[in-house]
Amino acid sequence: MRTLIVLRHAKAAQVPGLADRERPLTERGERDAQRVGDELRALGHRPDVVLCSPALRTRRTAELAFPDQEISFERDIYEAYADELLALIRLQDPEARTMVLCGHNPGVHELALGLSGGEFGFRPGSFAVIRTDSEWVDLWPGAGNLVTHWDPKQA
Repeated sequence: MRTLIVLRHAKAAQVPGLADRERPLTERGERDAQRVGDELRALGHRPDVVLCSPALRTRRTAELAFPDQEISFERDIYEAYADELLALIRLQDPEARTMVLCGHNPGVHELALGLSGGEFGFRPGSFAVIRTDSEWVDLWPGAGNLVTHWDPKQA
């Protein structure tokens, strides 16, 4: 059994003139990112692998949510479509049992929906916990089951 946690970065600021990759989290985003980590730990999830977009808002979300974890910053996550994210997941260590992918919409939302077949929104700071019997290399759309979905505005 493997667990994939698909995480959308927390709420980011809109700063005129600032490159999209450099957008920081808002104060609420900072709080929500910490809550993501608290919630996942309360659910008993400790990732073996954390994959993260190199954009500032995703980096900060992952750092706050998983302060004691090594984070792998993957440039291919930024602006990736769901199929590109899935291809990256398939390349990961087969020994890893729990993986986090922290990225951006619409890719992360489409990935979570495609794997789990669920229907849910994916606001900033949301995550989906998806379980699968598949090896990472064999992961395909529909191969997972949604365990839980968390939205910071509904928590």
